Amino acid sequence: APLPPYRVLTGLVDRFGRTQTFHREAGGEFSGEITGVTDGAGRHFRLVLTTQAQRAEEARQQASSGGTEPSAFPDTLPDYTEYGRDNGIRLSAVWLTHDPEYPENLPAAPLVRYGWTPRGELAAVYDRSGKQVRSFTYDDKYRGRMVAHHRAGRPEIRYRYDSDGRVTEQLNPAGLSYTYQYEKDRITITDSLDRREVLHTQGEGGLKRVVKKEHADGSVTQSQFDAVGRLKAQTDAAGRT
Repeated sequence: APLPPYRVLTGLVDRFGRTQTFHREAGGEFSGEITGVTDGAGRHFRLVLTTQAQRAEEARQQASSGGTEPSAFPDTLPDYTEYGRDNGIRLSAVWLTHDPEYPENLPAAPLVRYGWTPRGELAAVYDRSGKQVRSFTYDDKYRGRMVAHHRAGRPEIRYRYDSDGRVTEQLNPAGLSYTYQYEKDRITITDSLDRREVLHTQGEGGLKRVVKKEHADGSVTQSQFDAVGRLKAQTDAAGRT
């Protein structure tokens, strides 16, 4: 669940004492947004954010320089979706700007870049060499509903949905495919080798959690959560908690 506005996440510390510190923009159009991260090794990463209007202008400039007709790329997005509020800000690139081990050998290109559709959906991921390593396709009618996902060098994975927007099939032409059957407090997952897992759930909406998982080999794992959905305990197939 998101933090209330009076609580601002400034960092994370793991059990070994390693830290990750978040730096937020003090003013301007990205005020309050995370635009920098320092990891436990002292490396600093700059997060490049863009607005919908900036991405639309970039698309028009690319079309103009390429001599092509610009695609329909609106300057604004709906400020509220079924997934929550949307300010149109997206992460476009991550740069390594400081490395205490190699201060004079910083990369001249971003570590990763992200491309976005005119509807604000993640369309592509590019590595530091500029190669596209992942791409995503979405339903024309339902914004944000991914219908295909492709990784470089691998077959495209496709998804089918029911009328309630739930995934019913995950289709892999070169590997395991899956079907999903939904019942009250129960989801049955069957792969293309006819192996079956059953997830038992409790709670509603954002507090729905998997409290028991029946694995294909007959073993069972169980989980307990507190009133706000945080994991309290987990018992494995051998009865160890």
